[in-house]
Amino acid sequence: MAKIIGSLISVHIGKEDEFAKAALSSVQVDLDGFVGDRHKGFTRVAYRGDTEPEGTLRRNNRQWTGVSVEELSLIQERMELQEPLSAETLGANICVAGIPNFSQLAKGDRLIFPSGATLIVETYNPPCTDMSESIAELHTTISGEPIGRLEFSMQAKRIRGVVGSIEVAGVINTGDEIVVQIYTPPRFDLE
Repeated sequence: MAKIIGSLISVHIGKEDEFAKAALSSVQVDLDGFVGDRHKGFTRVAYRGDTEPEGTLRRNNRQWTGVSVEELSLIQERMELQEPLSAETLGANICVAGIPNFSQLAKGDRLIFPSGATLIVETYNPPCTDMSESIAELHTTISGEPIGRLEFSMQAKRIRGVVGSIEVAGVINTGDEIVVQIYTPPRFDLE
């Protein structure tokens, strides 16, 4: 298995029914999610756009969300934002650095922390309309032009981050080294 080493820039918990999450220095991660986070749980209700009909109770493949500073910077540049775009504003649980093409991590890739806590990637996290509208309200452009309500959705395509589930419980701390273990499917020889 190929490995990549990155670092945890920040970790966040969201308790309200808003996108934004508060930064903490350390969080406990249990098998059902980040302790204290509103997305914690073994199950969730299917959203519009899921493969299941909206409202269906299903396994929670979105126990955590992650973004990278490199991709946040690229989105900020594309949108010509006056102020930095932050992981807190996007409602991400983790913000990483040094992991190339973070949003392209694939299902089964693992993020392993020093405590042994392991987050497994489930899928890419596409930018949604509600998030785009929220960012348009919160941010301004360098030129002072208003931000279109869907501008974030357009500029964040393929670089919005990933979502996943917890594979191993533990504590994760701001500043932790992250070992990214790229999933390699086993070879099955039929001979």
